[in-house]
Amino acid sequence: MSLKTIIRLQKLQLDEKRRVLAELHTLADRLRNEIEKVKQEIVHEQDTVRDDFSVSFTYSNFAQAALERGRKLGESLAQVEAQIEIATDEMAEAFQELKRYELAEEERQKRERDKQKRKDAAMLDETALVGFRRRQAEEEEAAGG
Repeated sequence: MSLKTIIRLQKLQLDEKRRVLAELHTLADRLRNEIEKVKQEIVHEQDTVRDDFSVSFTYSNFAQAALERGRKLGESLAQVEAQIEIATDEMAEAFQELKRYELAEEERQKRERDKQKRKDAAMLDETALVGFRRRQAEEEEAAGG
């Protein structure tokens, strides 16, 4: 398998890891928003209870359910944040591996260019030498003849 093929595969893997990380960040943002909504609902219900004592009997059940929902959302957020950390590390590793392959490919291309330059220089030297010998032979022929 050529380095170009490996680089292409690494780029695909890196793009996939970036996509997964972006999805995890989106999920974490949604969970944070849900947690904030639960907090706002609790504050709203507390305000309602202060204004209208007759609803205070249902507040306890609401508060327990809201707190439980908030707790579960918090647990989910903690899990997603742990996954984000892992995904970030994996993406960084994939990026480093891609860079290693790209540097290896650059070095290979440099060696190829240097090799071609040496070939070109040798060909030019040979051409110059043949021309020099031809002129030298012509000069000797002209001087001798």
